Amino acid sequence: MDPNRIIQALKGTIDPNLRIAAENELNQSYKIINFAPTLLQIIVSEQVEFPVRQAAAIYLKNMVSQYWQDREPSLGEVIFPFNIHENDRQQIRDHIVEGIIRCPESIRAQLTMCLRAIIKHDFPGRWTTIVDKMDVYLQSQNSGSWYGSLLALYQLVKTYEYRNADEREPLLAAMQIFLPRIQHLIGQLMADATIFSVLIQKQILKIFHALVQYSLPLQLINNTVMTQWMEILRAIMDRDIPAETLEVDEDDRPELAWWKCKKWALRIITRLFERYGSPGNVTKEYYEFADFFLKTYSVGIQQVLLKVVDQYRQKQYVTPRVLQQCLNYLNQGLSHSLTWKQMKPHAQTICQEVIFPLMCYKDEDEKLWQEDPYEYIRMKFNLYDDHALPATAAQSLLCKAARKRKEVLPQMMEFCHQILINPSADPRKKDGALHCIGALAELLLKKRMYREQMELMLQNYVFPLLNSPMGYLRARSCWVLHNFSPLRFHDELVLRNAVELVKQDLVEDKEMPVKVEAAIALQTLVSNQEQAKLYIRPYIRPVMQELLHVVKETENDDLTNVIQKMICEYNQEVAAIAVDMTQNLAEIFTRVLQSEEYEENEDKTVMALGILSTIDTILTVMEDHKEITQQLEGICLQVIGLVLQKPIIGMAEFYEEILSLAFGLTCQTISPQMWQLLGVLFEVFQHDCFDYFTDMMPLLHNYITVDTDMLLSNPKHLEVIYSMCKKVLTIDAGEDAECHAAKLLEVIILQCRGRGIDQCIPLFVEAVLERLMLGVKSSELRTMCLQVAIAALYYNPALLIHTLDNMHFPHNPQPITAHFINQWMNDTEFFLGLHDRKMCIIGLSVMMELPSRPAALEGVAAQIIPSILLLFLGLKHLYASRLINKPDLLARAGAQDEDQNEEIPSDEDEVNENRNAMQQQSSMPTGQGGDDDDEDEEDYWDDDGFEGTPLEEYSTPLDYDNGEDEYQFFTAALLRVQNTDTAWYQCLTAPLSDDQKKQLQEIYSISQQRRSTTAKGQ
Repeated sequence: MDPNRIIQALKGTIDPNLRIAAENELNQSYKIINFAPTLLQIIVSEQVEFPVRQAAAIYLKNMVSQYWQDREPSLGEVIFPFNIHENDRQQIRDHIVEGIIRCPESIRAQLTMCLRAIIKHDFPGRWTTIVDKMDVYLQSQNSGSWYGSLLALYQLVKTYEYRNADEREPLLAAMQIFLPRIQHLIGQLMADATIFSVLIQKQILKIFHALVQYSLPLQLINNTVMTQWMEILRAIMDRDIPAETLEVDEDDRPELAWWKCKKWALRIITRLFERYGSPGNVTKEYYEFADFFLKTYSVGIQQVLLKVVDQYRQKQYVTPRVLQQCLNYLNQGLSHSLTWKQMKPHAQTICQEVIFPLMCYKDEDEKLWQEDPYEYIRMKFNLYDDHALPATAAQSLLCKAARKRKEVLPQMMEFCHQILINPSADPRKKDGALHCIGALAELLLKKRMYREQMELMLQNYVFPLLNSPMGYLRARSCWVLHNFSPLRFHDELVLRNAVELVKQDLVEDKEMPVKVEAAIALQTLVSNQEQAKLYIRPYIRPVMQELLHVVKETENDDLTNVIQKMICEYNQEVAAIAVDMTQNLAEIFTRVLQSEEYEENEDKTVMALGILSTIDTILTVMEDHKEITQQLEGICLQVIGLVLQKPIIGMAEFYEEILSLAFGLTCQTISPQMWQLLGVLFEVFQHDCFDYFTDMMPLLHNYITVDTDMLLSNPKHLEVIYSMCKKVLTIDAGEDAECHAAKLLEVIILQCRGRGIDQCIPLFVEAVLERLMLGVKSSELRTMCLQVAIAALYYNPALLIHTLDNMHFPHNPQPITAHFINQWMNDTEFFLGLHDRKMCIIGLSVMMELPSRPAALEGVAAQIIPSILLLFLGLKHLYASRLINKPDLLARAGAQDEDQNEEIPSDEDEVNENRNAMQQQSSMPTGQGGDDDDEDEEDYWDDDGFEGTPLEEYSTPLDYDNGEDEYQFFTAALLRVQNTDTAWYQCLTAPLSDDQKKQLQEIYSISQQRRSTTAKGQ
C-alpha cells in the first residue's frame, strides 16, 4: 500500500475544498490489505506533518472500533461484513505499544483508545504477548519508555475494571508480574519531584485505582503488599507541593501533576476505607481485611489528612478535589471509635474553622452572582460542579457528625446562634450559620428540644433577612424556609408571615437567584402546610406567571418540577390559566430547542424534557375540562410537530414525552387533527421509531378503542397500524416490542368483533404465526402470538380454521393448523394474568365446539379440560388476591413527636450491630429465625400468578364489566357439547380424575352464581 497516496488523501481531509474527494479516496482504500498498518506507520513517522499524523490516528481509531471484531453476516445475508484482515491485525498488535511510547500526547490519546478496543477483543486469546512486551519496556533502562508502557498497562486494567472477580483472572495473572514492578518503580521515583517523575507516579496511581476500585483482589494484594502501598500513599499525601506551583493561576493549579498525584492517592485511600476497610459495612470476603485495615492504617492515614485539612484552615492552598476527598475520609472515620477518638479533639475546630467557612458565601460566589447570576444558579444546583464539591462534602460531614456523635450538634448550634444574635456580625457569616442550620434541619426536626425553638428562630433570624439588602441573604433565608417547611407551626401568623415574605421574594425581587430559591420554598411550604396552600390560593395567577417567567429566564430544571407540583396542588385554580401557561411553556420549549448551543448542552435537554413533562401534567389535571383540553390540543400539536419535524439528531430523546402528550389528547375523544397525526407518526416510525414502538402503544390503543367508528371509516387507519405491527414482528425489534405489536393486533380483533374486519383476520394471523415459526425464546411472546390467533377464533371460528388450512410456511411440511393447536396446548400454563387466562379459556371453549374438528384436536382431547381447570385455578387465586389489599406498611411509622436518636457513644463503632446481626444470620442453621416470614410475604405479593401482566393495561371489550363471563361461556359450551355430541364429550371428560371432576363441579356452581347475580343486576 503506497503511504504517499494515503498521506495526500489525509492531507485533503483537512482542506475544506478537497475534503469530499479525499474522504471518497479513503473510503475506497480502507478495505485493501495493509491499509491499517500503513496508517500506523504514518502516525509514528516524524517525517510526516503533525496534522496528517493526527488525522491518521483518528481514522485508525474509527477503523479499529468498527472493524476489529469478527462479525457474522446479518440474518438472511450471505456476504460477510468487512473486518480488518488478521495479517493486518497482527502487524498492528506488533507495533501499537511502540507507537504509544513514541508519539506525542494528542496522538497518543487516539492510540490508547485503539489499544483498549484491541485488548477487549484479543486479550488473552489472540494476544498474550502484550504482557511480555509491556514488561520489557517497564524494565528498560531507558526511562523514556516507562510512561507509554504504563499508559498501555492502564488500558489493560481499565478493560477489566468493572468485571466480576471471577472474570478478572487474565488481568490478575498479568498483575502478578506488573504490580511488584510498578510498586518498585513508584518507590524509586518518590524522591524525584520533577514533572517527568510525578507524571509517571500519577499514572501508576491511576492503574492501582482501576485495579482495586470495584473489587479488591486479596490473592494479589495481601497484607504485606497493602502495607507497602499504604506507605507510598501516605507519603504522597504528606509531602509538600513545590513552592513554584503557587505562581500558577489558582484556577489552573488543580491540573498540575503534583496535585493530581495527591488526588489519585486520596481516591484510592478513600475507596479502600469505604468499600473494603470499614468493619460492619463490608461483604463477607473482606471481614478480615476490614479489621486489619482499620487497626493498621486508618489512624495513620487520618493523621496525615487532618494535617492537610489544617493547612487549608491556615489559608494554605489545597485543591477543591483534594479537600473534598479528605472530608469524605473523615466522614467515613466518624463511624469507628478508633478514628473518632483521634478526630474528636479536633472536631470543634474542624466544624467551626473548616466546615463553617466552606459553607459561607465567598468572594468567588459574589463575583459570579454579579457577573452572571444565571451561571451562579446553574453552579448552585449542580452538585458535581468542581467549586461546589468541598462545600457539599463539608455539609455531608457536618450532618453525619451531628447525627452520630453527641458533642457536635450542641456545639455547632451554639456557635451559629452566637453569629445570628450578633447584630454586627459579618453578613457572610450569617449566611454560613443559616446554611449550617438549614443543612441540619432534618435532624433538628427530629429532636424535641430543637424542634420547639425553630419557630422562634425562623421568626427572629430568618424572616428579617428575607428583606435584607443583600441578595445572597434573601436567597439563603428562602432556602432555610424550604428546609424547615415540614415544621409544625404553633402560631398561624408566623406561617402566614413566612408564606407572605417568600411570595414577595418570588414576585417582586429583582435578583434571579433569590426568585429561584423563593419559588422552591413556596412550593415546599404549600405542599407541607395546608394553611399555606389556602394563603396562596388568591394569588395563584401572579405566582404561576412569575414561576413561568423564572423558568423562561433561567431554564432551571428544578423549577419545572416546582411548577408541576403547584399545578397538582391547585388543579381547580389552574383551569383559568391553563391555556396561557401551556402557551408560555410551549414558547420556552421552542426557544430552548432552537438555541444555538442546544446540541452541545446536556442541561438544555433535561430542561426541555422537564417542560414537556409539565405540559403533560397540565393535560392530565385538565382532563375533565373538555373545552380547555380542546384549546390545549392546538398548542400541544405545535410542540409535537416541532419535535417530529426537526431534523436534529437527538430529537428522539423527546419521542417518549410527545407520545405521552398525544396520548393525553386522545383519551376522551379524537379530533380530525389528531387523526392526521397518526399518518405523521407512521412516517417517523418508518425512519427511526422502532425503538419507540412500545412508547407509541398507549396512543395507538386509544386510536383503536376511543373512536372505533372513525378507525373503521377510513381503511388507511387500520392499514397504518397493521403495517407498524407487521414491521415490528418482521425485523428484529426485540421481544418486548414484538409482544406489544401482537397485543395491538389482538386488541383490534376484539374491539372490532362483529364490525366486519374479516379481510384483516388472515393478515393478522399470518403475521403472528410467521413470527412464531421463526422460534421464540420467551413464553410471553409465544403466548401473545398465540393469543392473536385465539382472538381470531373467538371473532369467527370458521374464518380462522379456513385461514390456517390455507396457510403454508417454507421449511414446515406439517399443516399449520396442527402446529398451532399443539403449540397452544403445550403453552396453556404460560397464560398469566387475568385477561390472558380468560382469553385462553374462551378460545379453548370455542375450540371444543367446532362443528368440523381438525384432526389435531382429537389428538389433544384429553388435555383440553385439565388445561382449562388449571387456568380457572389461576383465575380464582387472582380474583381472591385482588380483593385483599396489601397490608398498610405506613402503620408502623412512629409518631412525629418522639425523639429519634442515632448517636453512638465515643467508644463504640456505628456498625457493630449490623455486623453482629450479619454474623448471627450467617451462623444460623437453615430455616431458623431470621426474616424468613417476611420474605415469604414479599414473595406472595410478587408472585407472577397474582399480578396482572404489563400488557393487561391495554384493555379490550373482554375486560369491561359487561364483557364476556368466562365461567358462563365455558360451562354453556361444555353443556352444548354434552347435549349434541356425547362421544366427543366422553373424549373430553373421561380422563378427568376425581379431583378434577370436583373442580369442574365447582366451576359450574360459580357460573350459576354469576348468572343469577347478573340477572339481579339487570
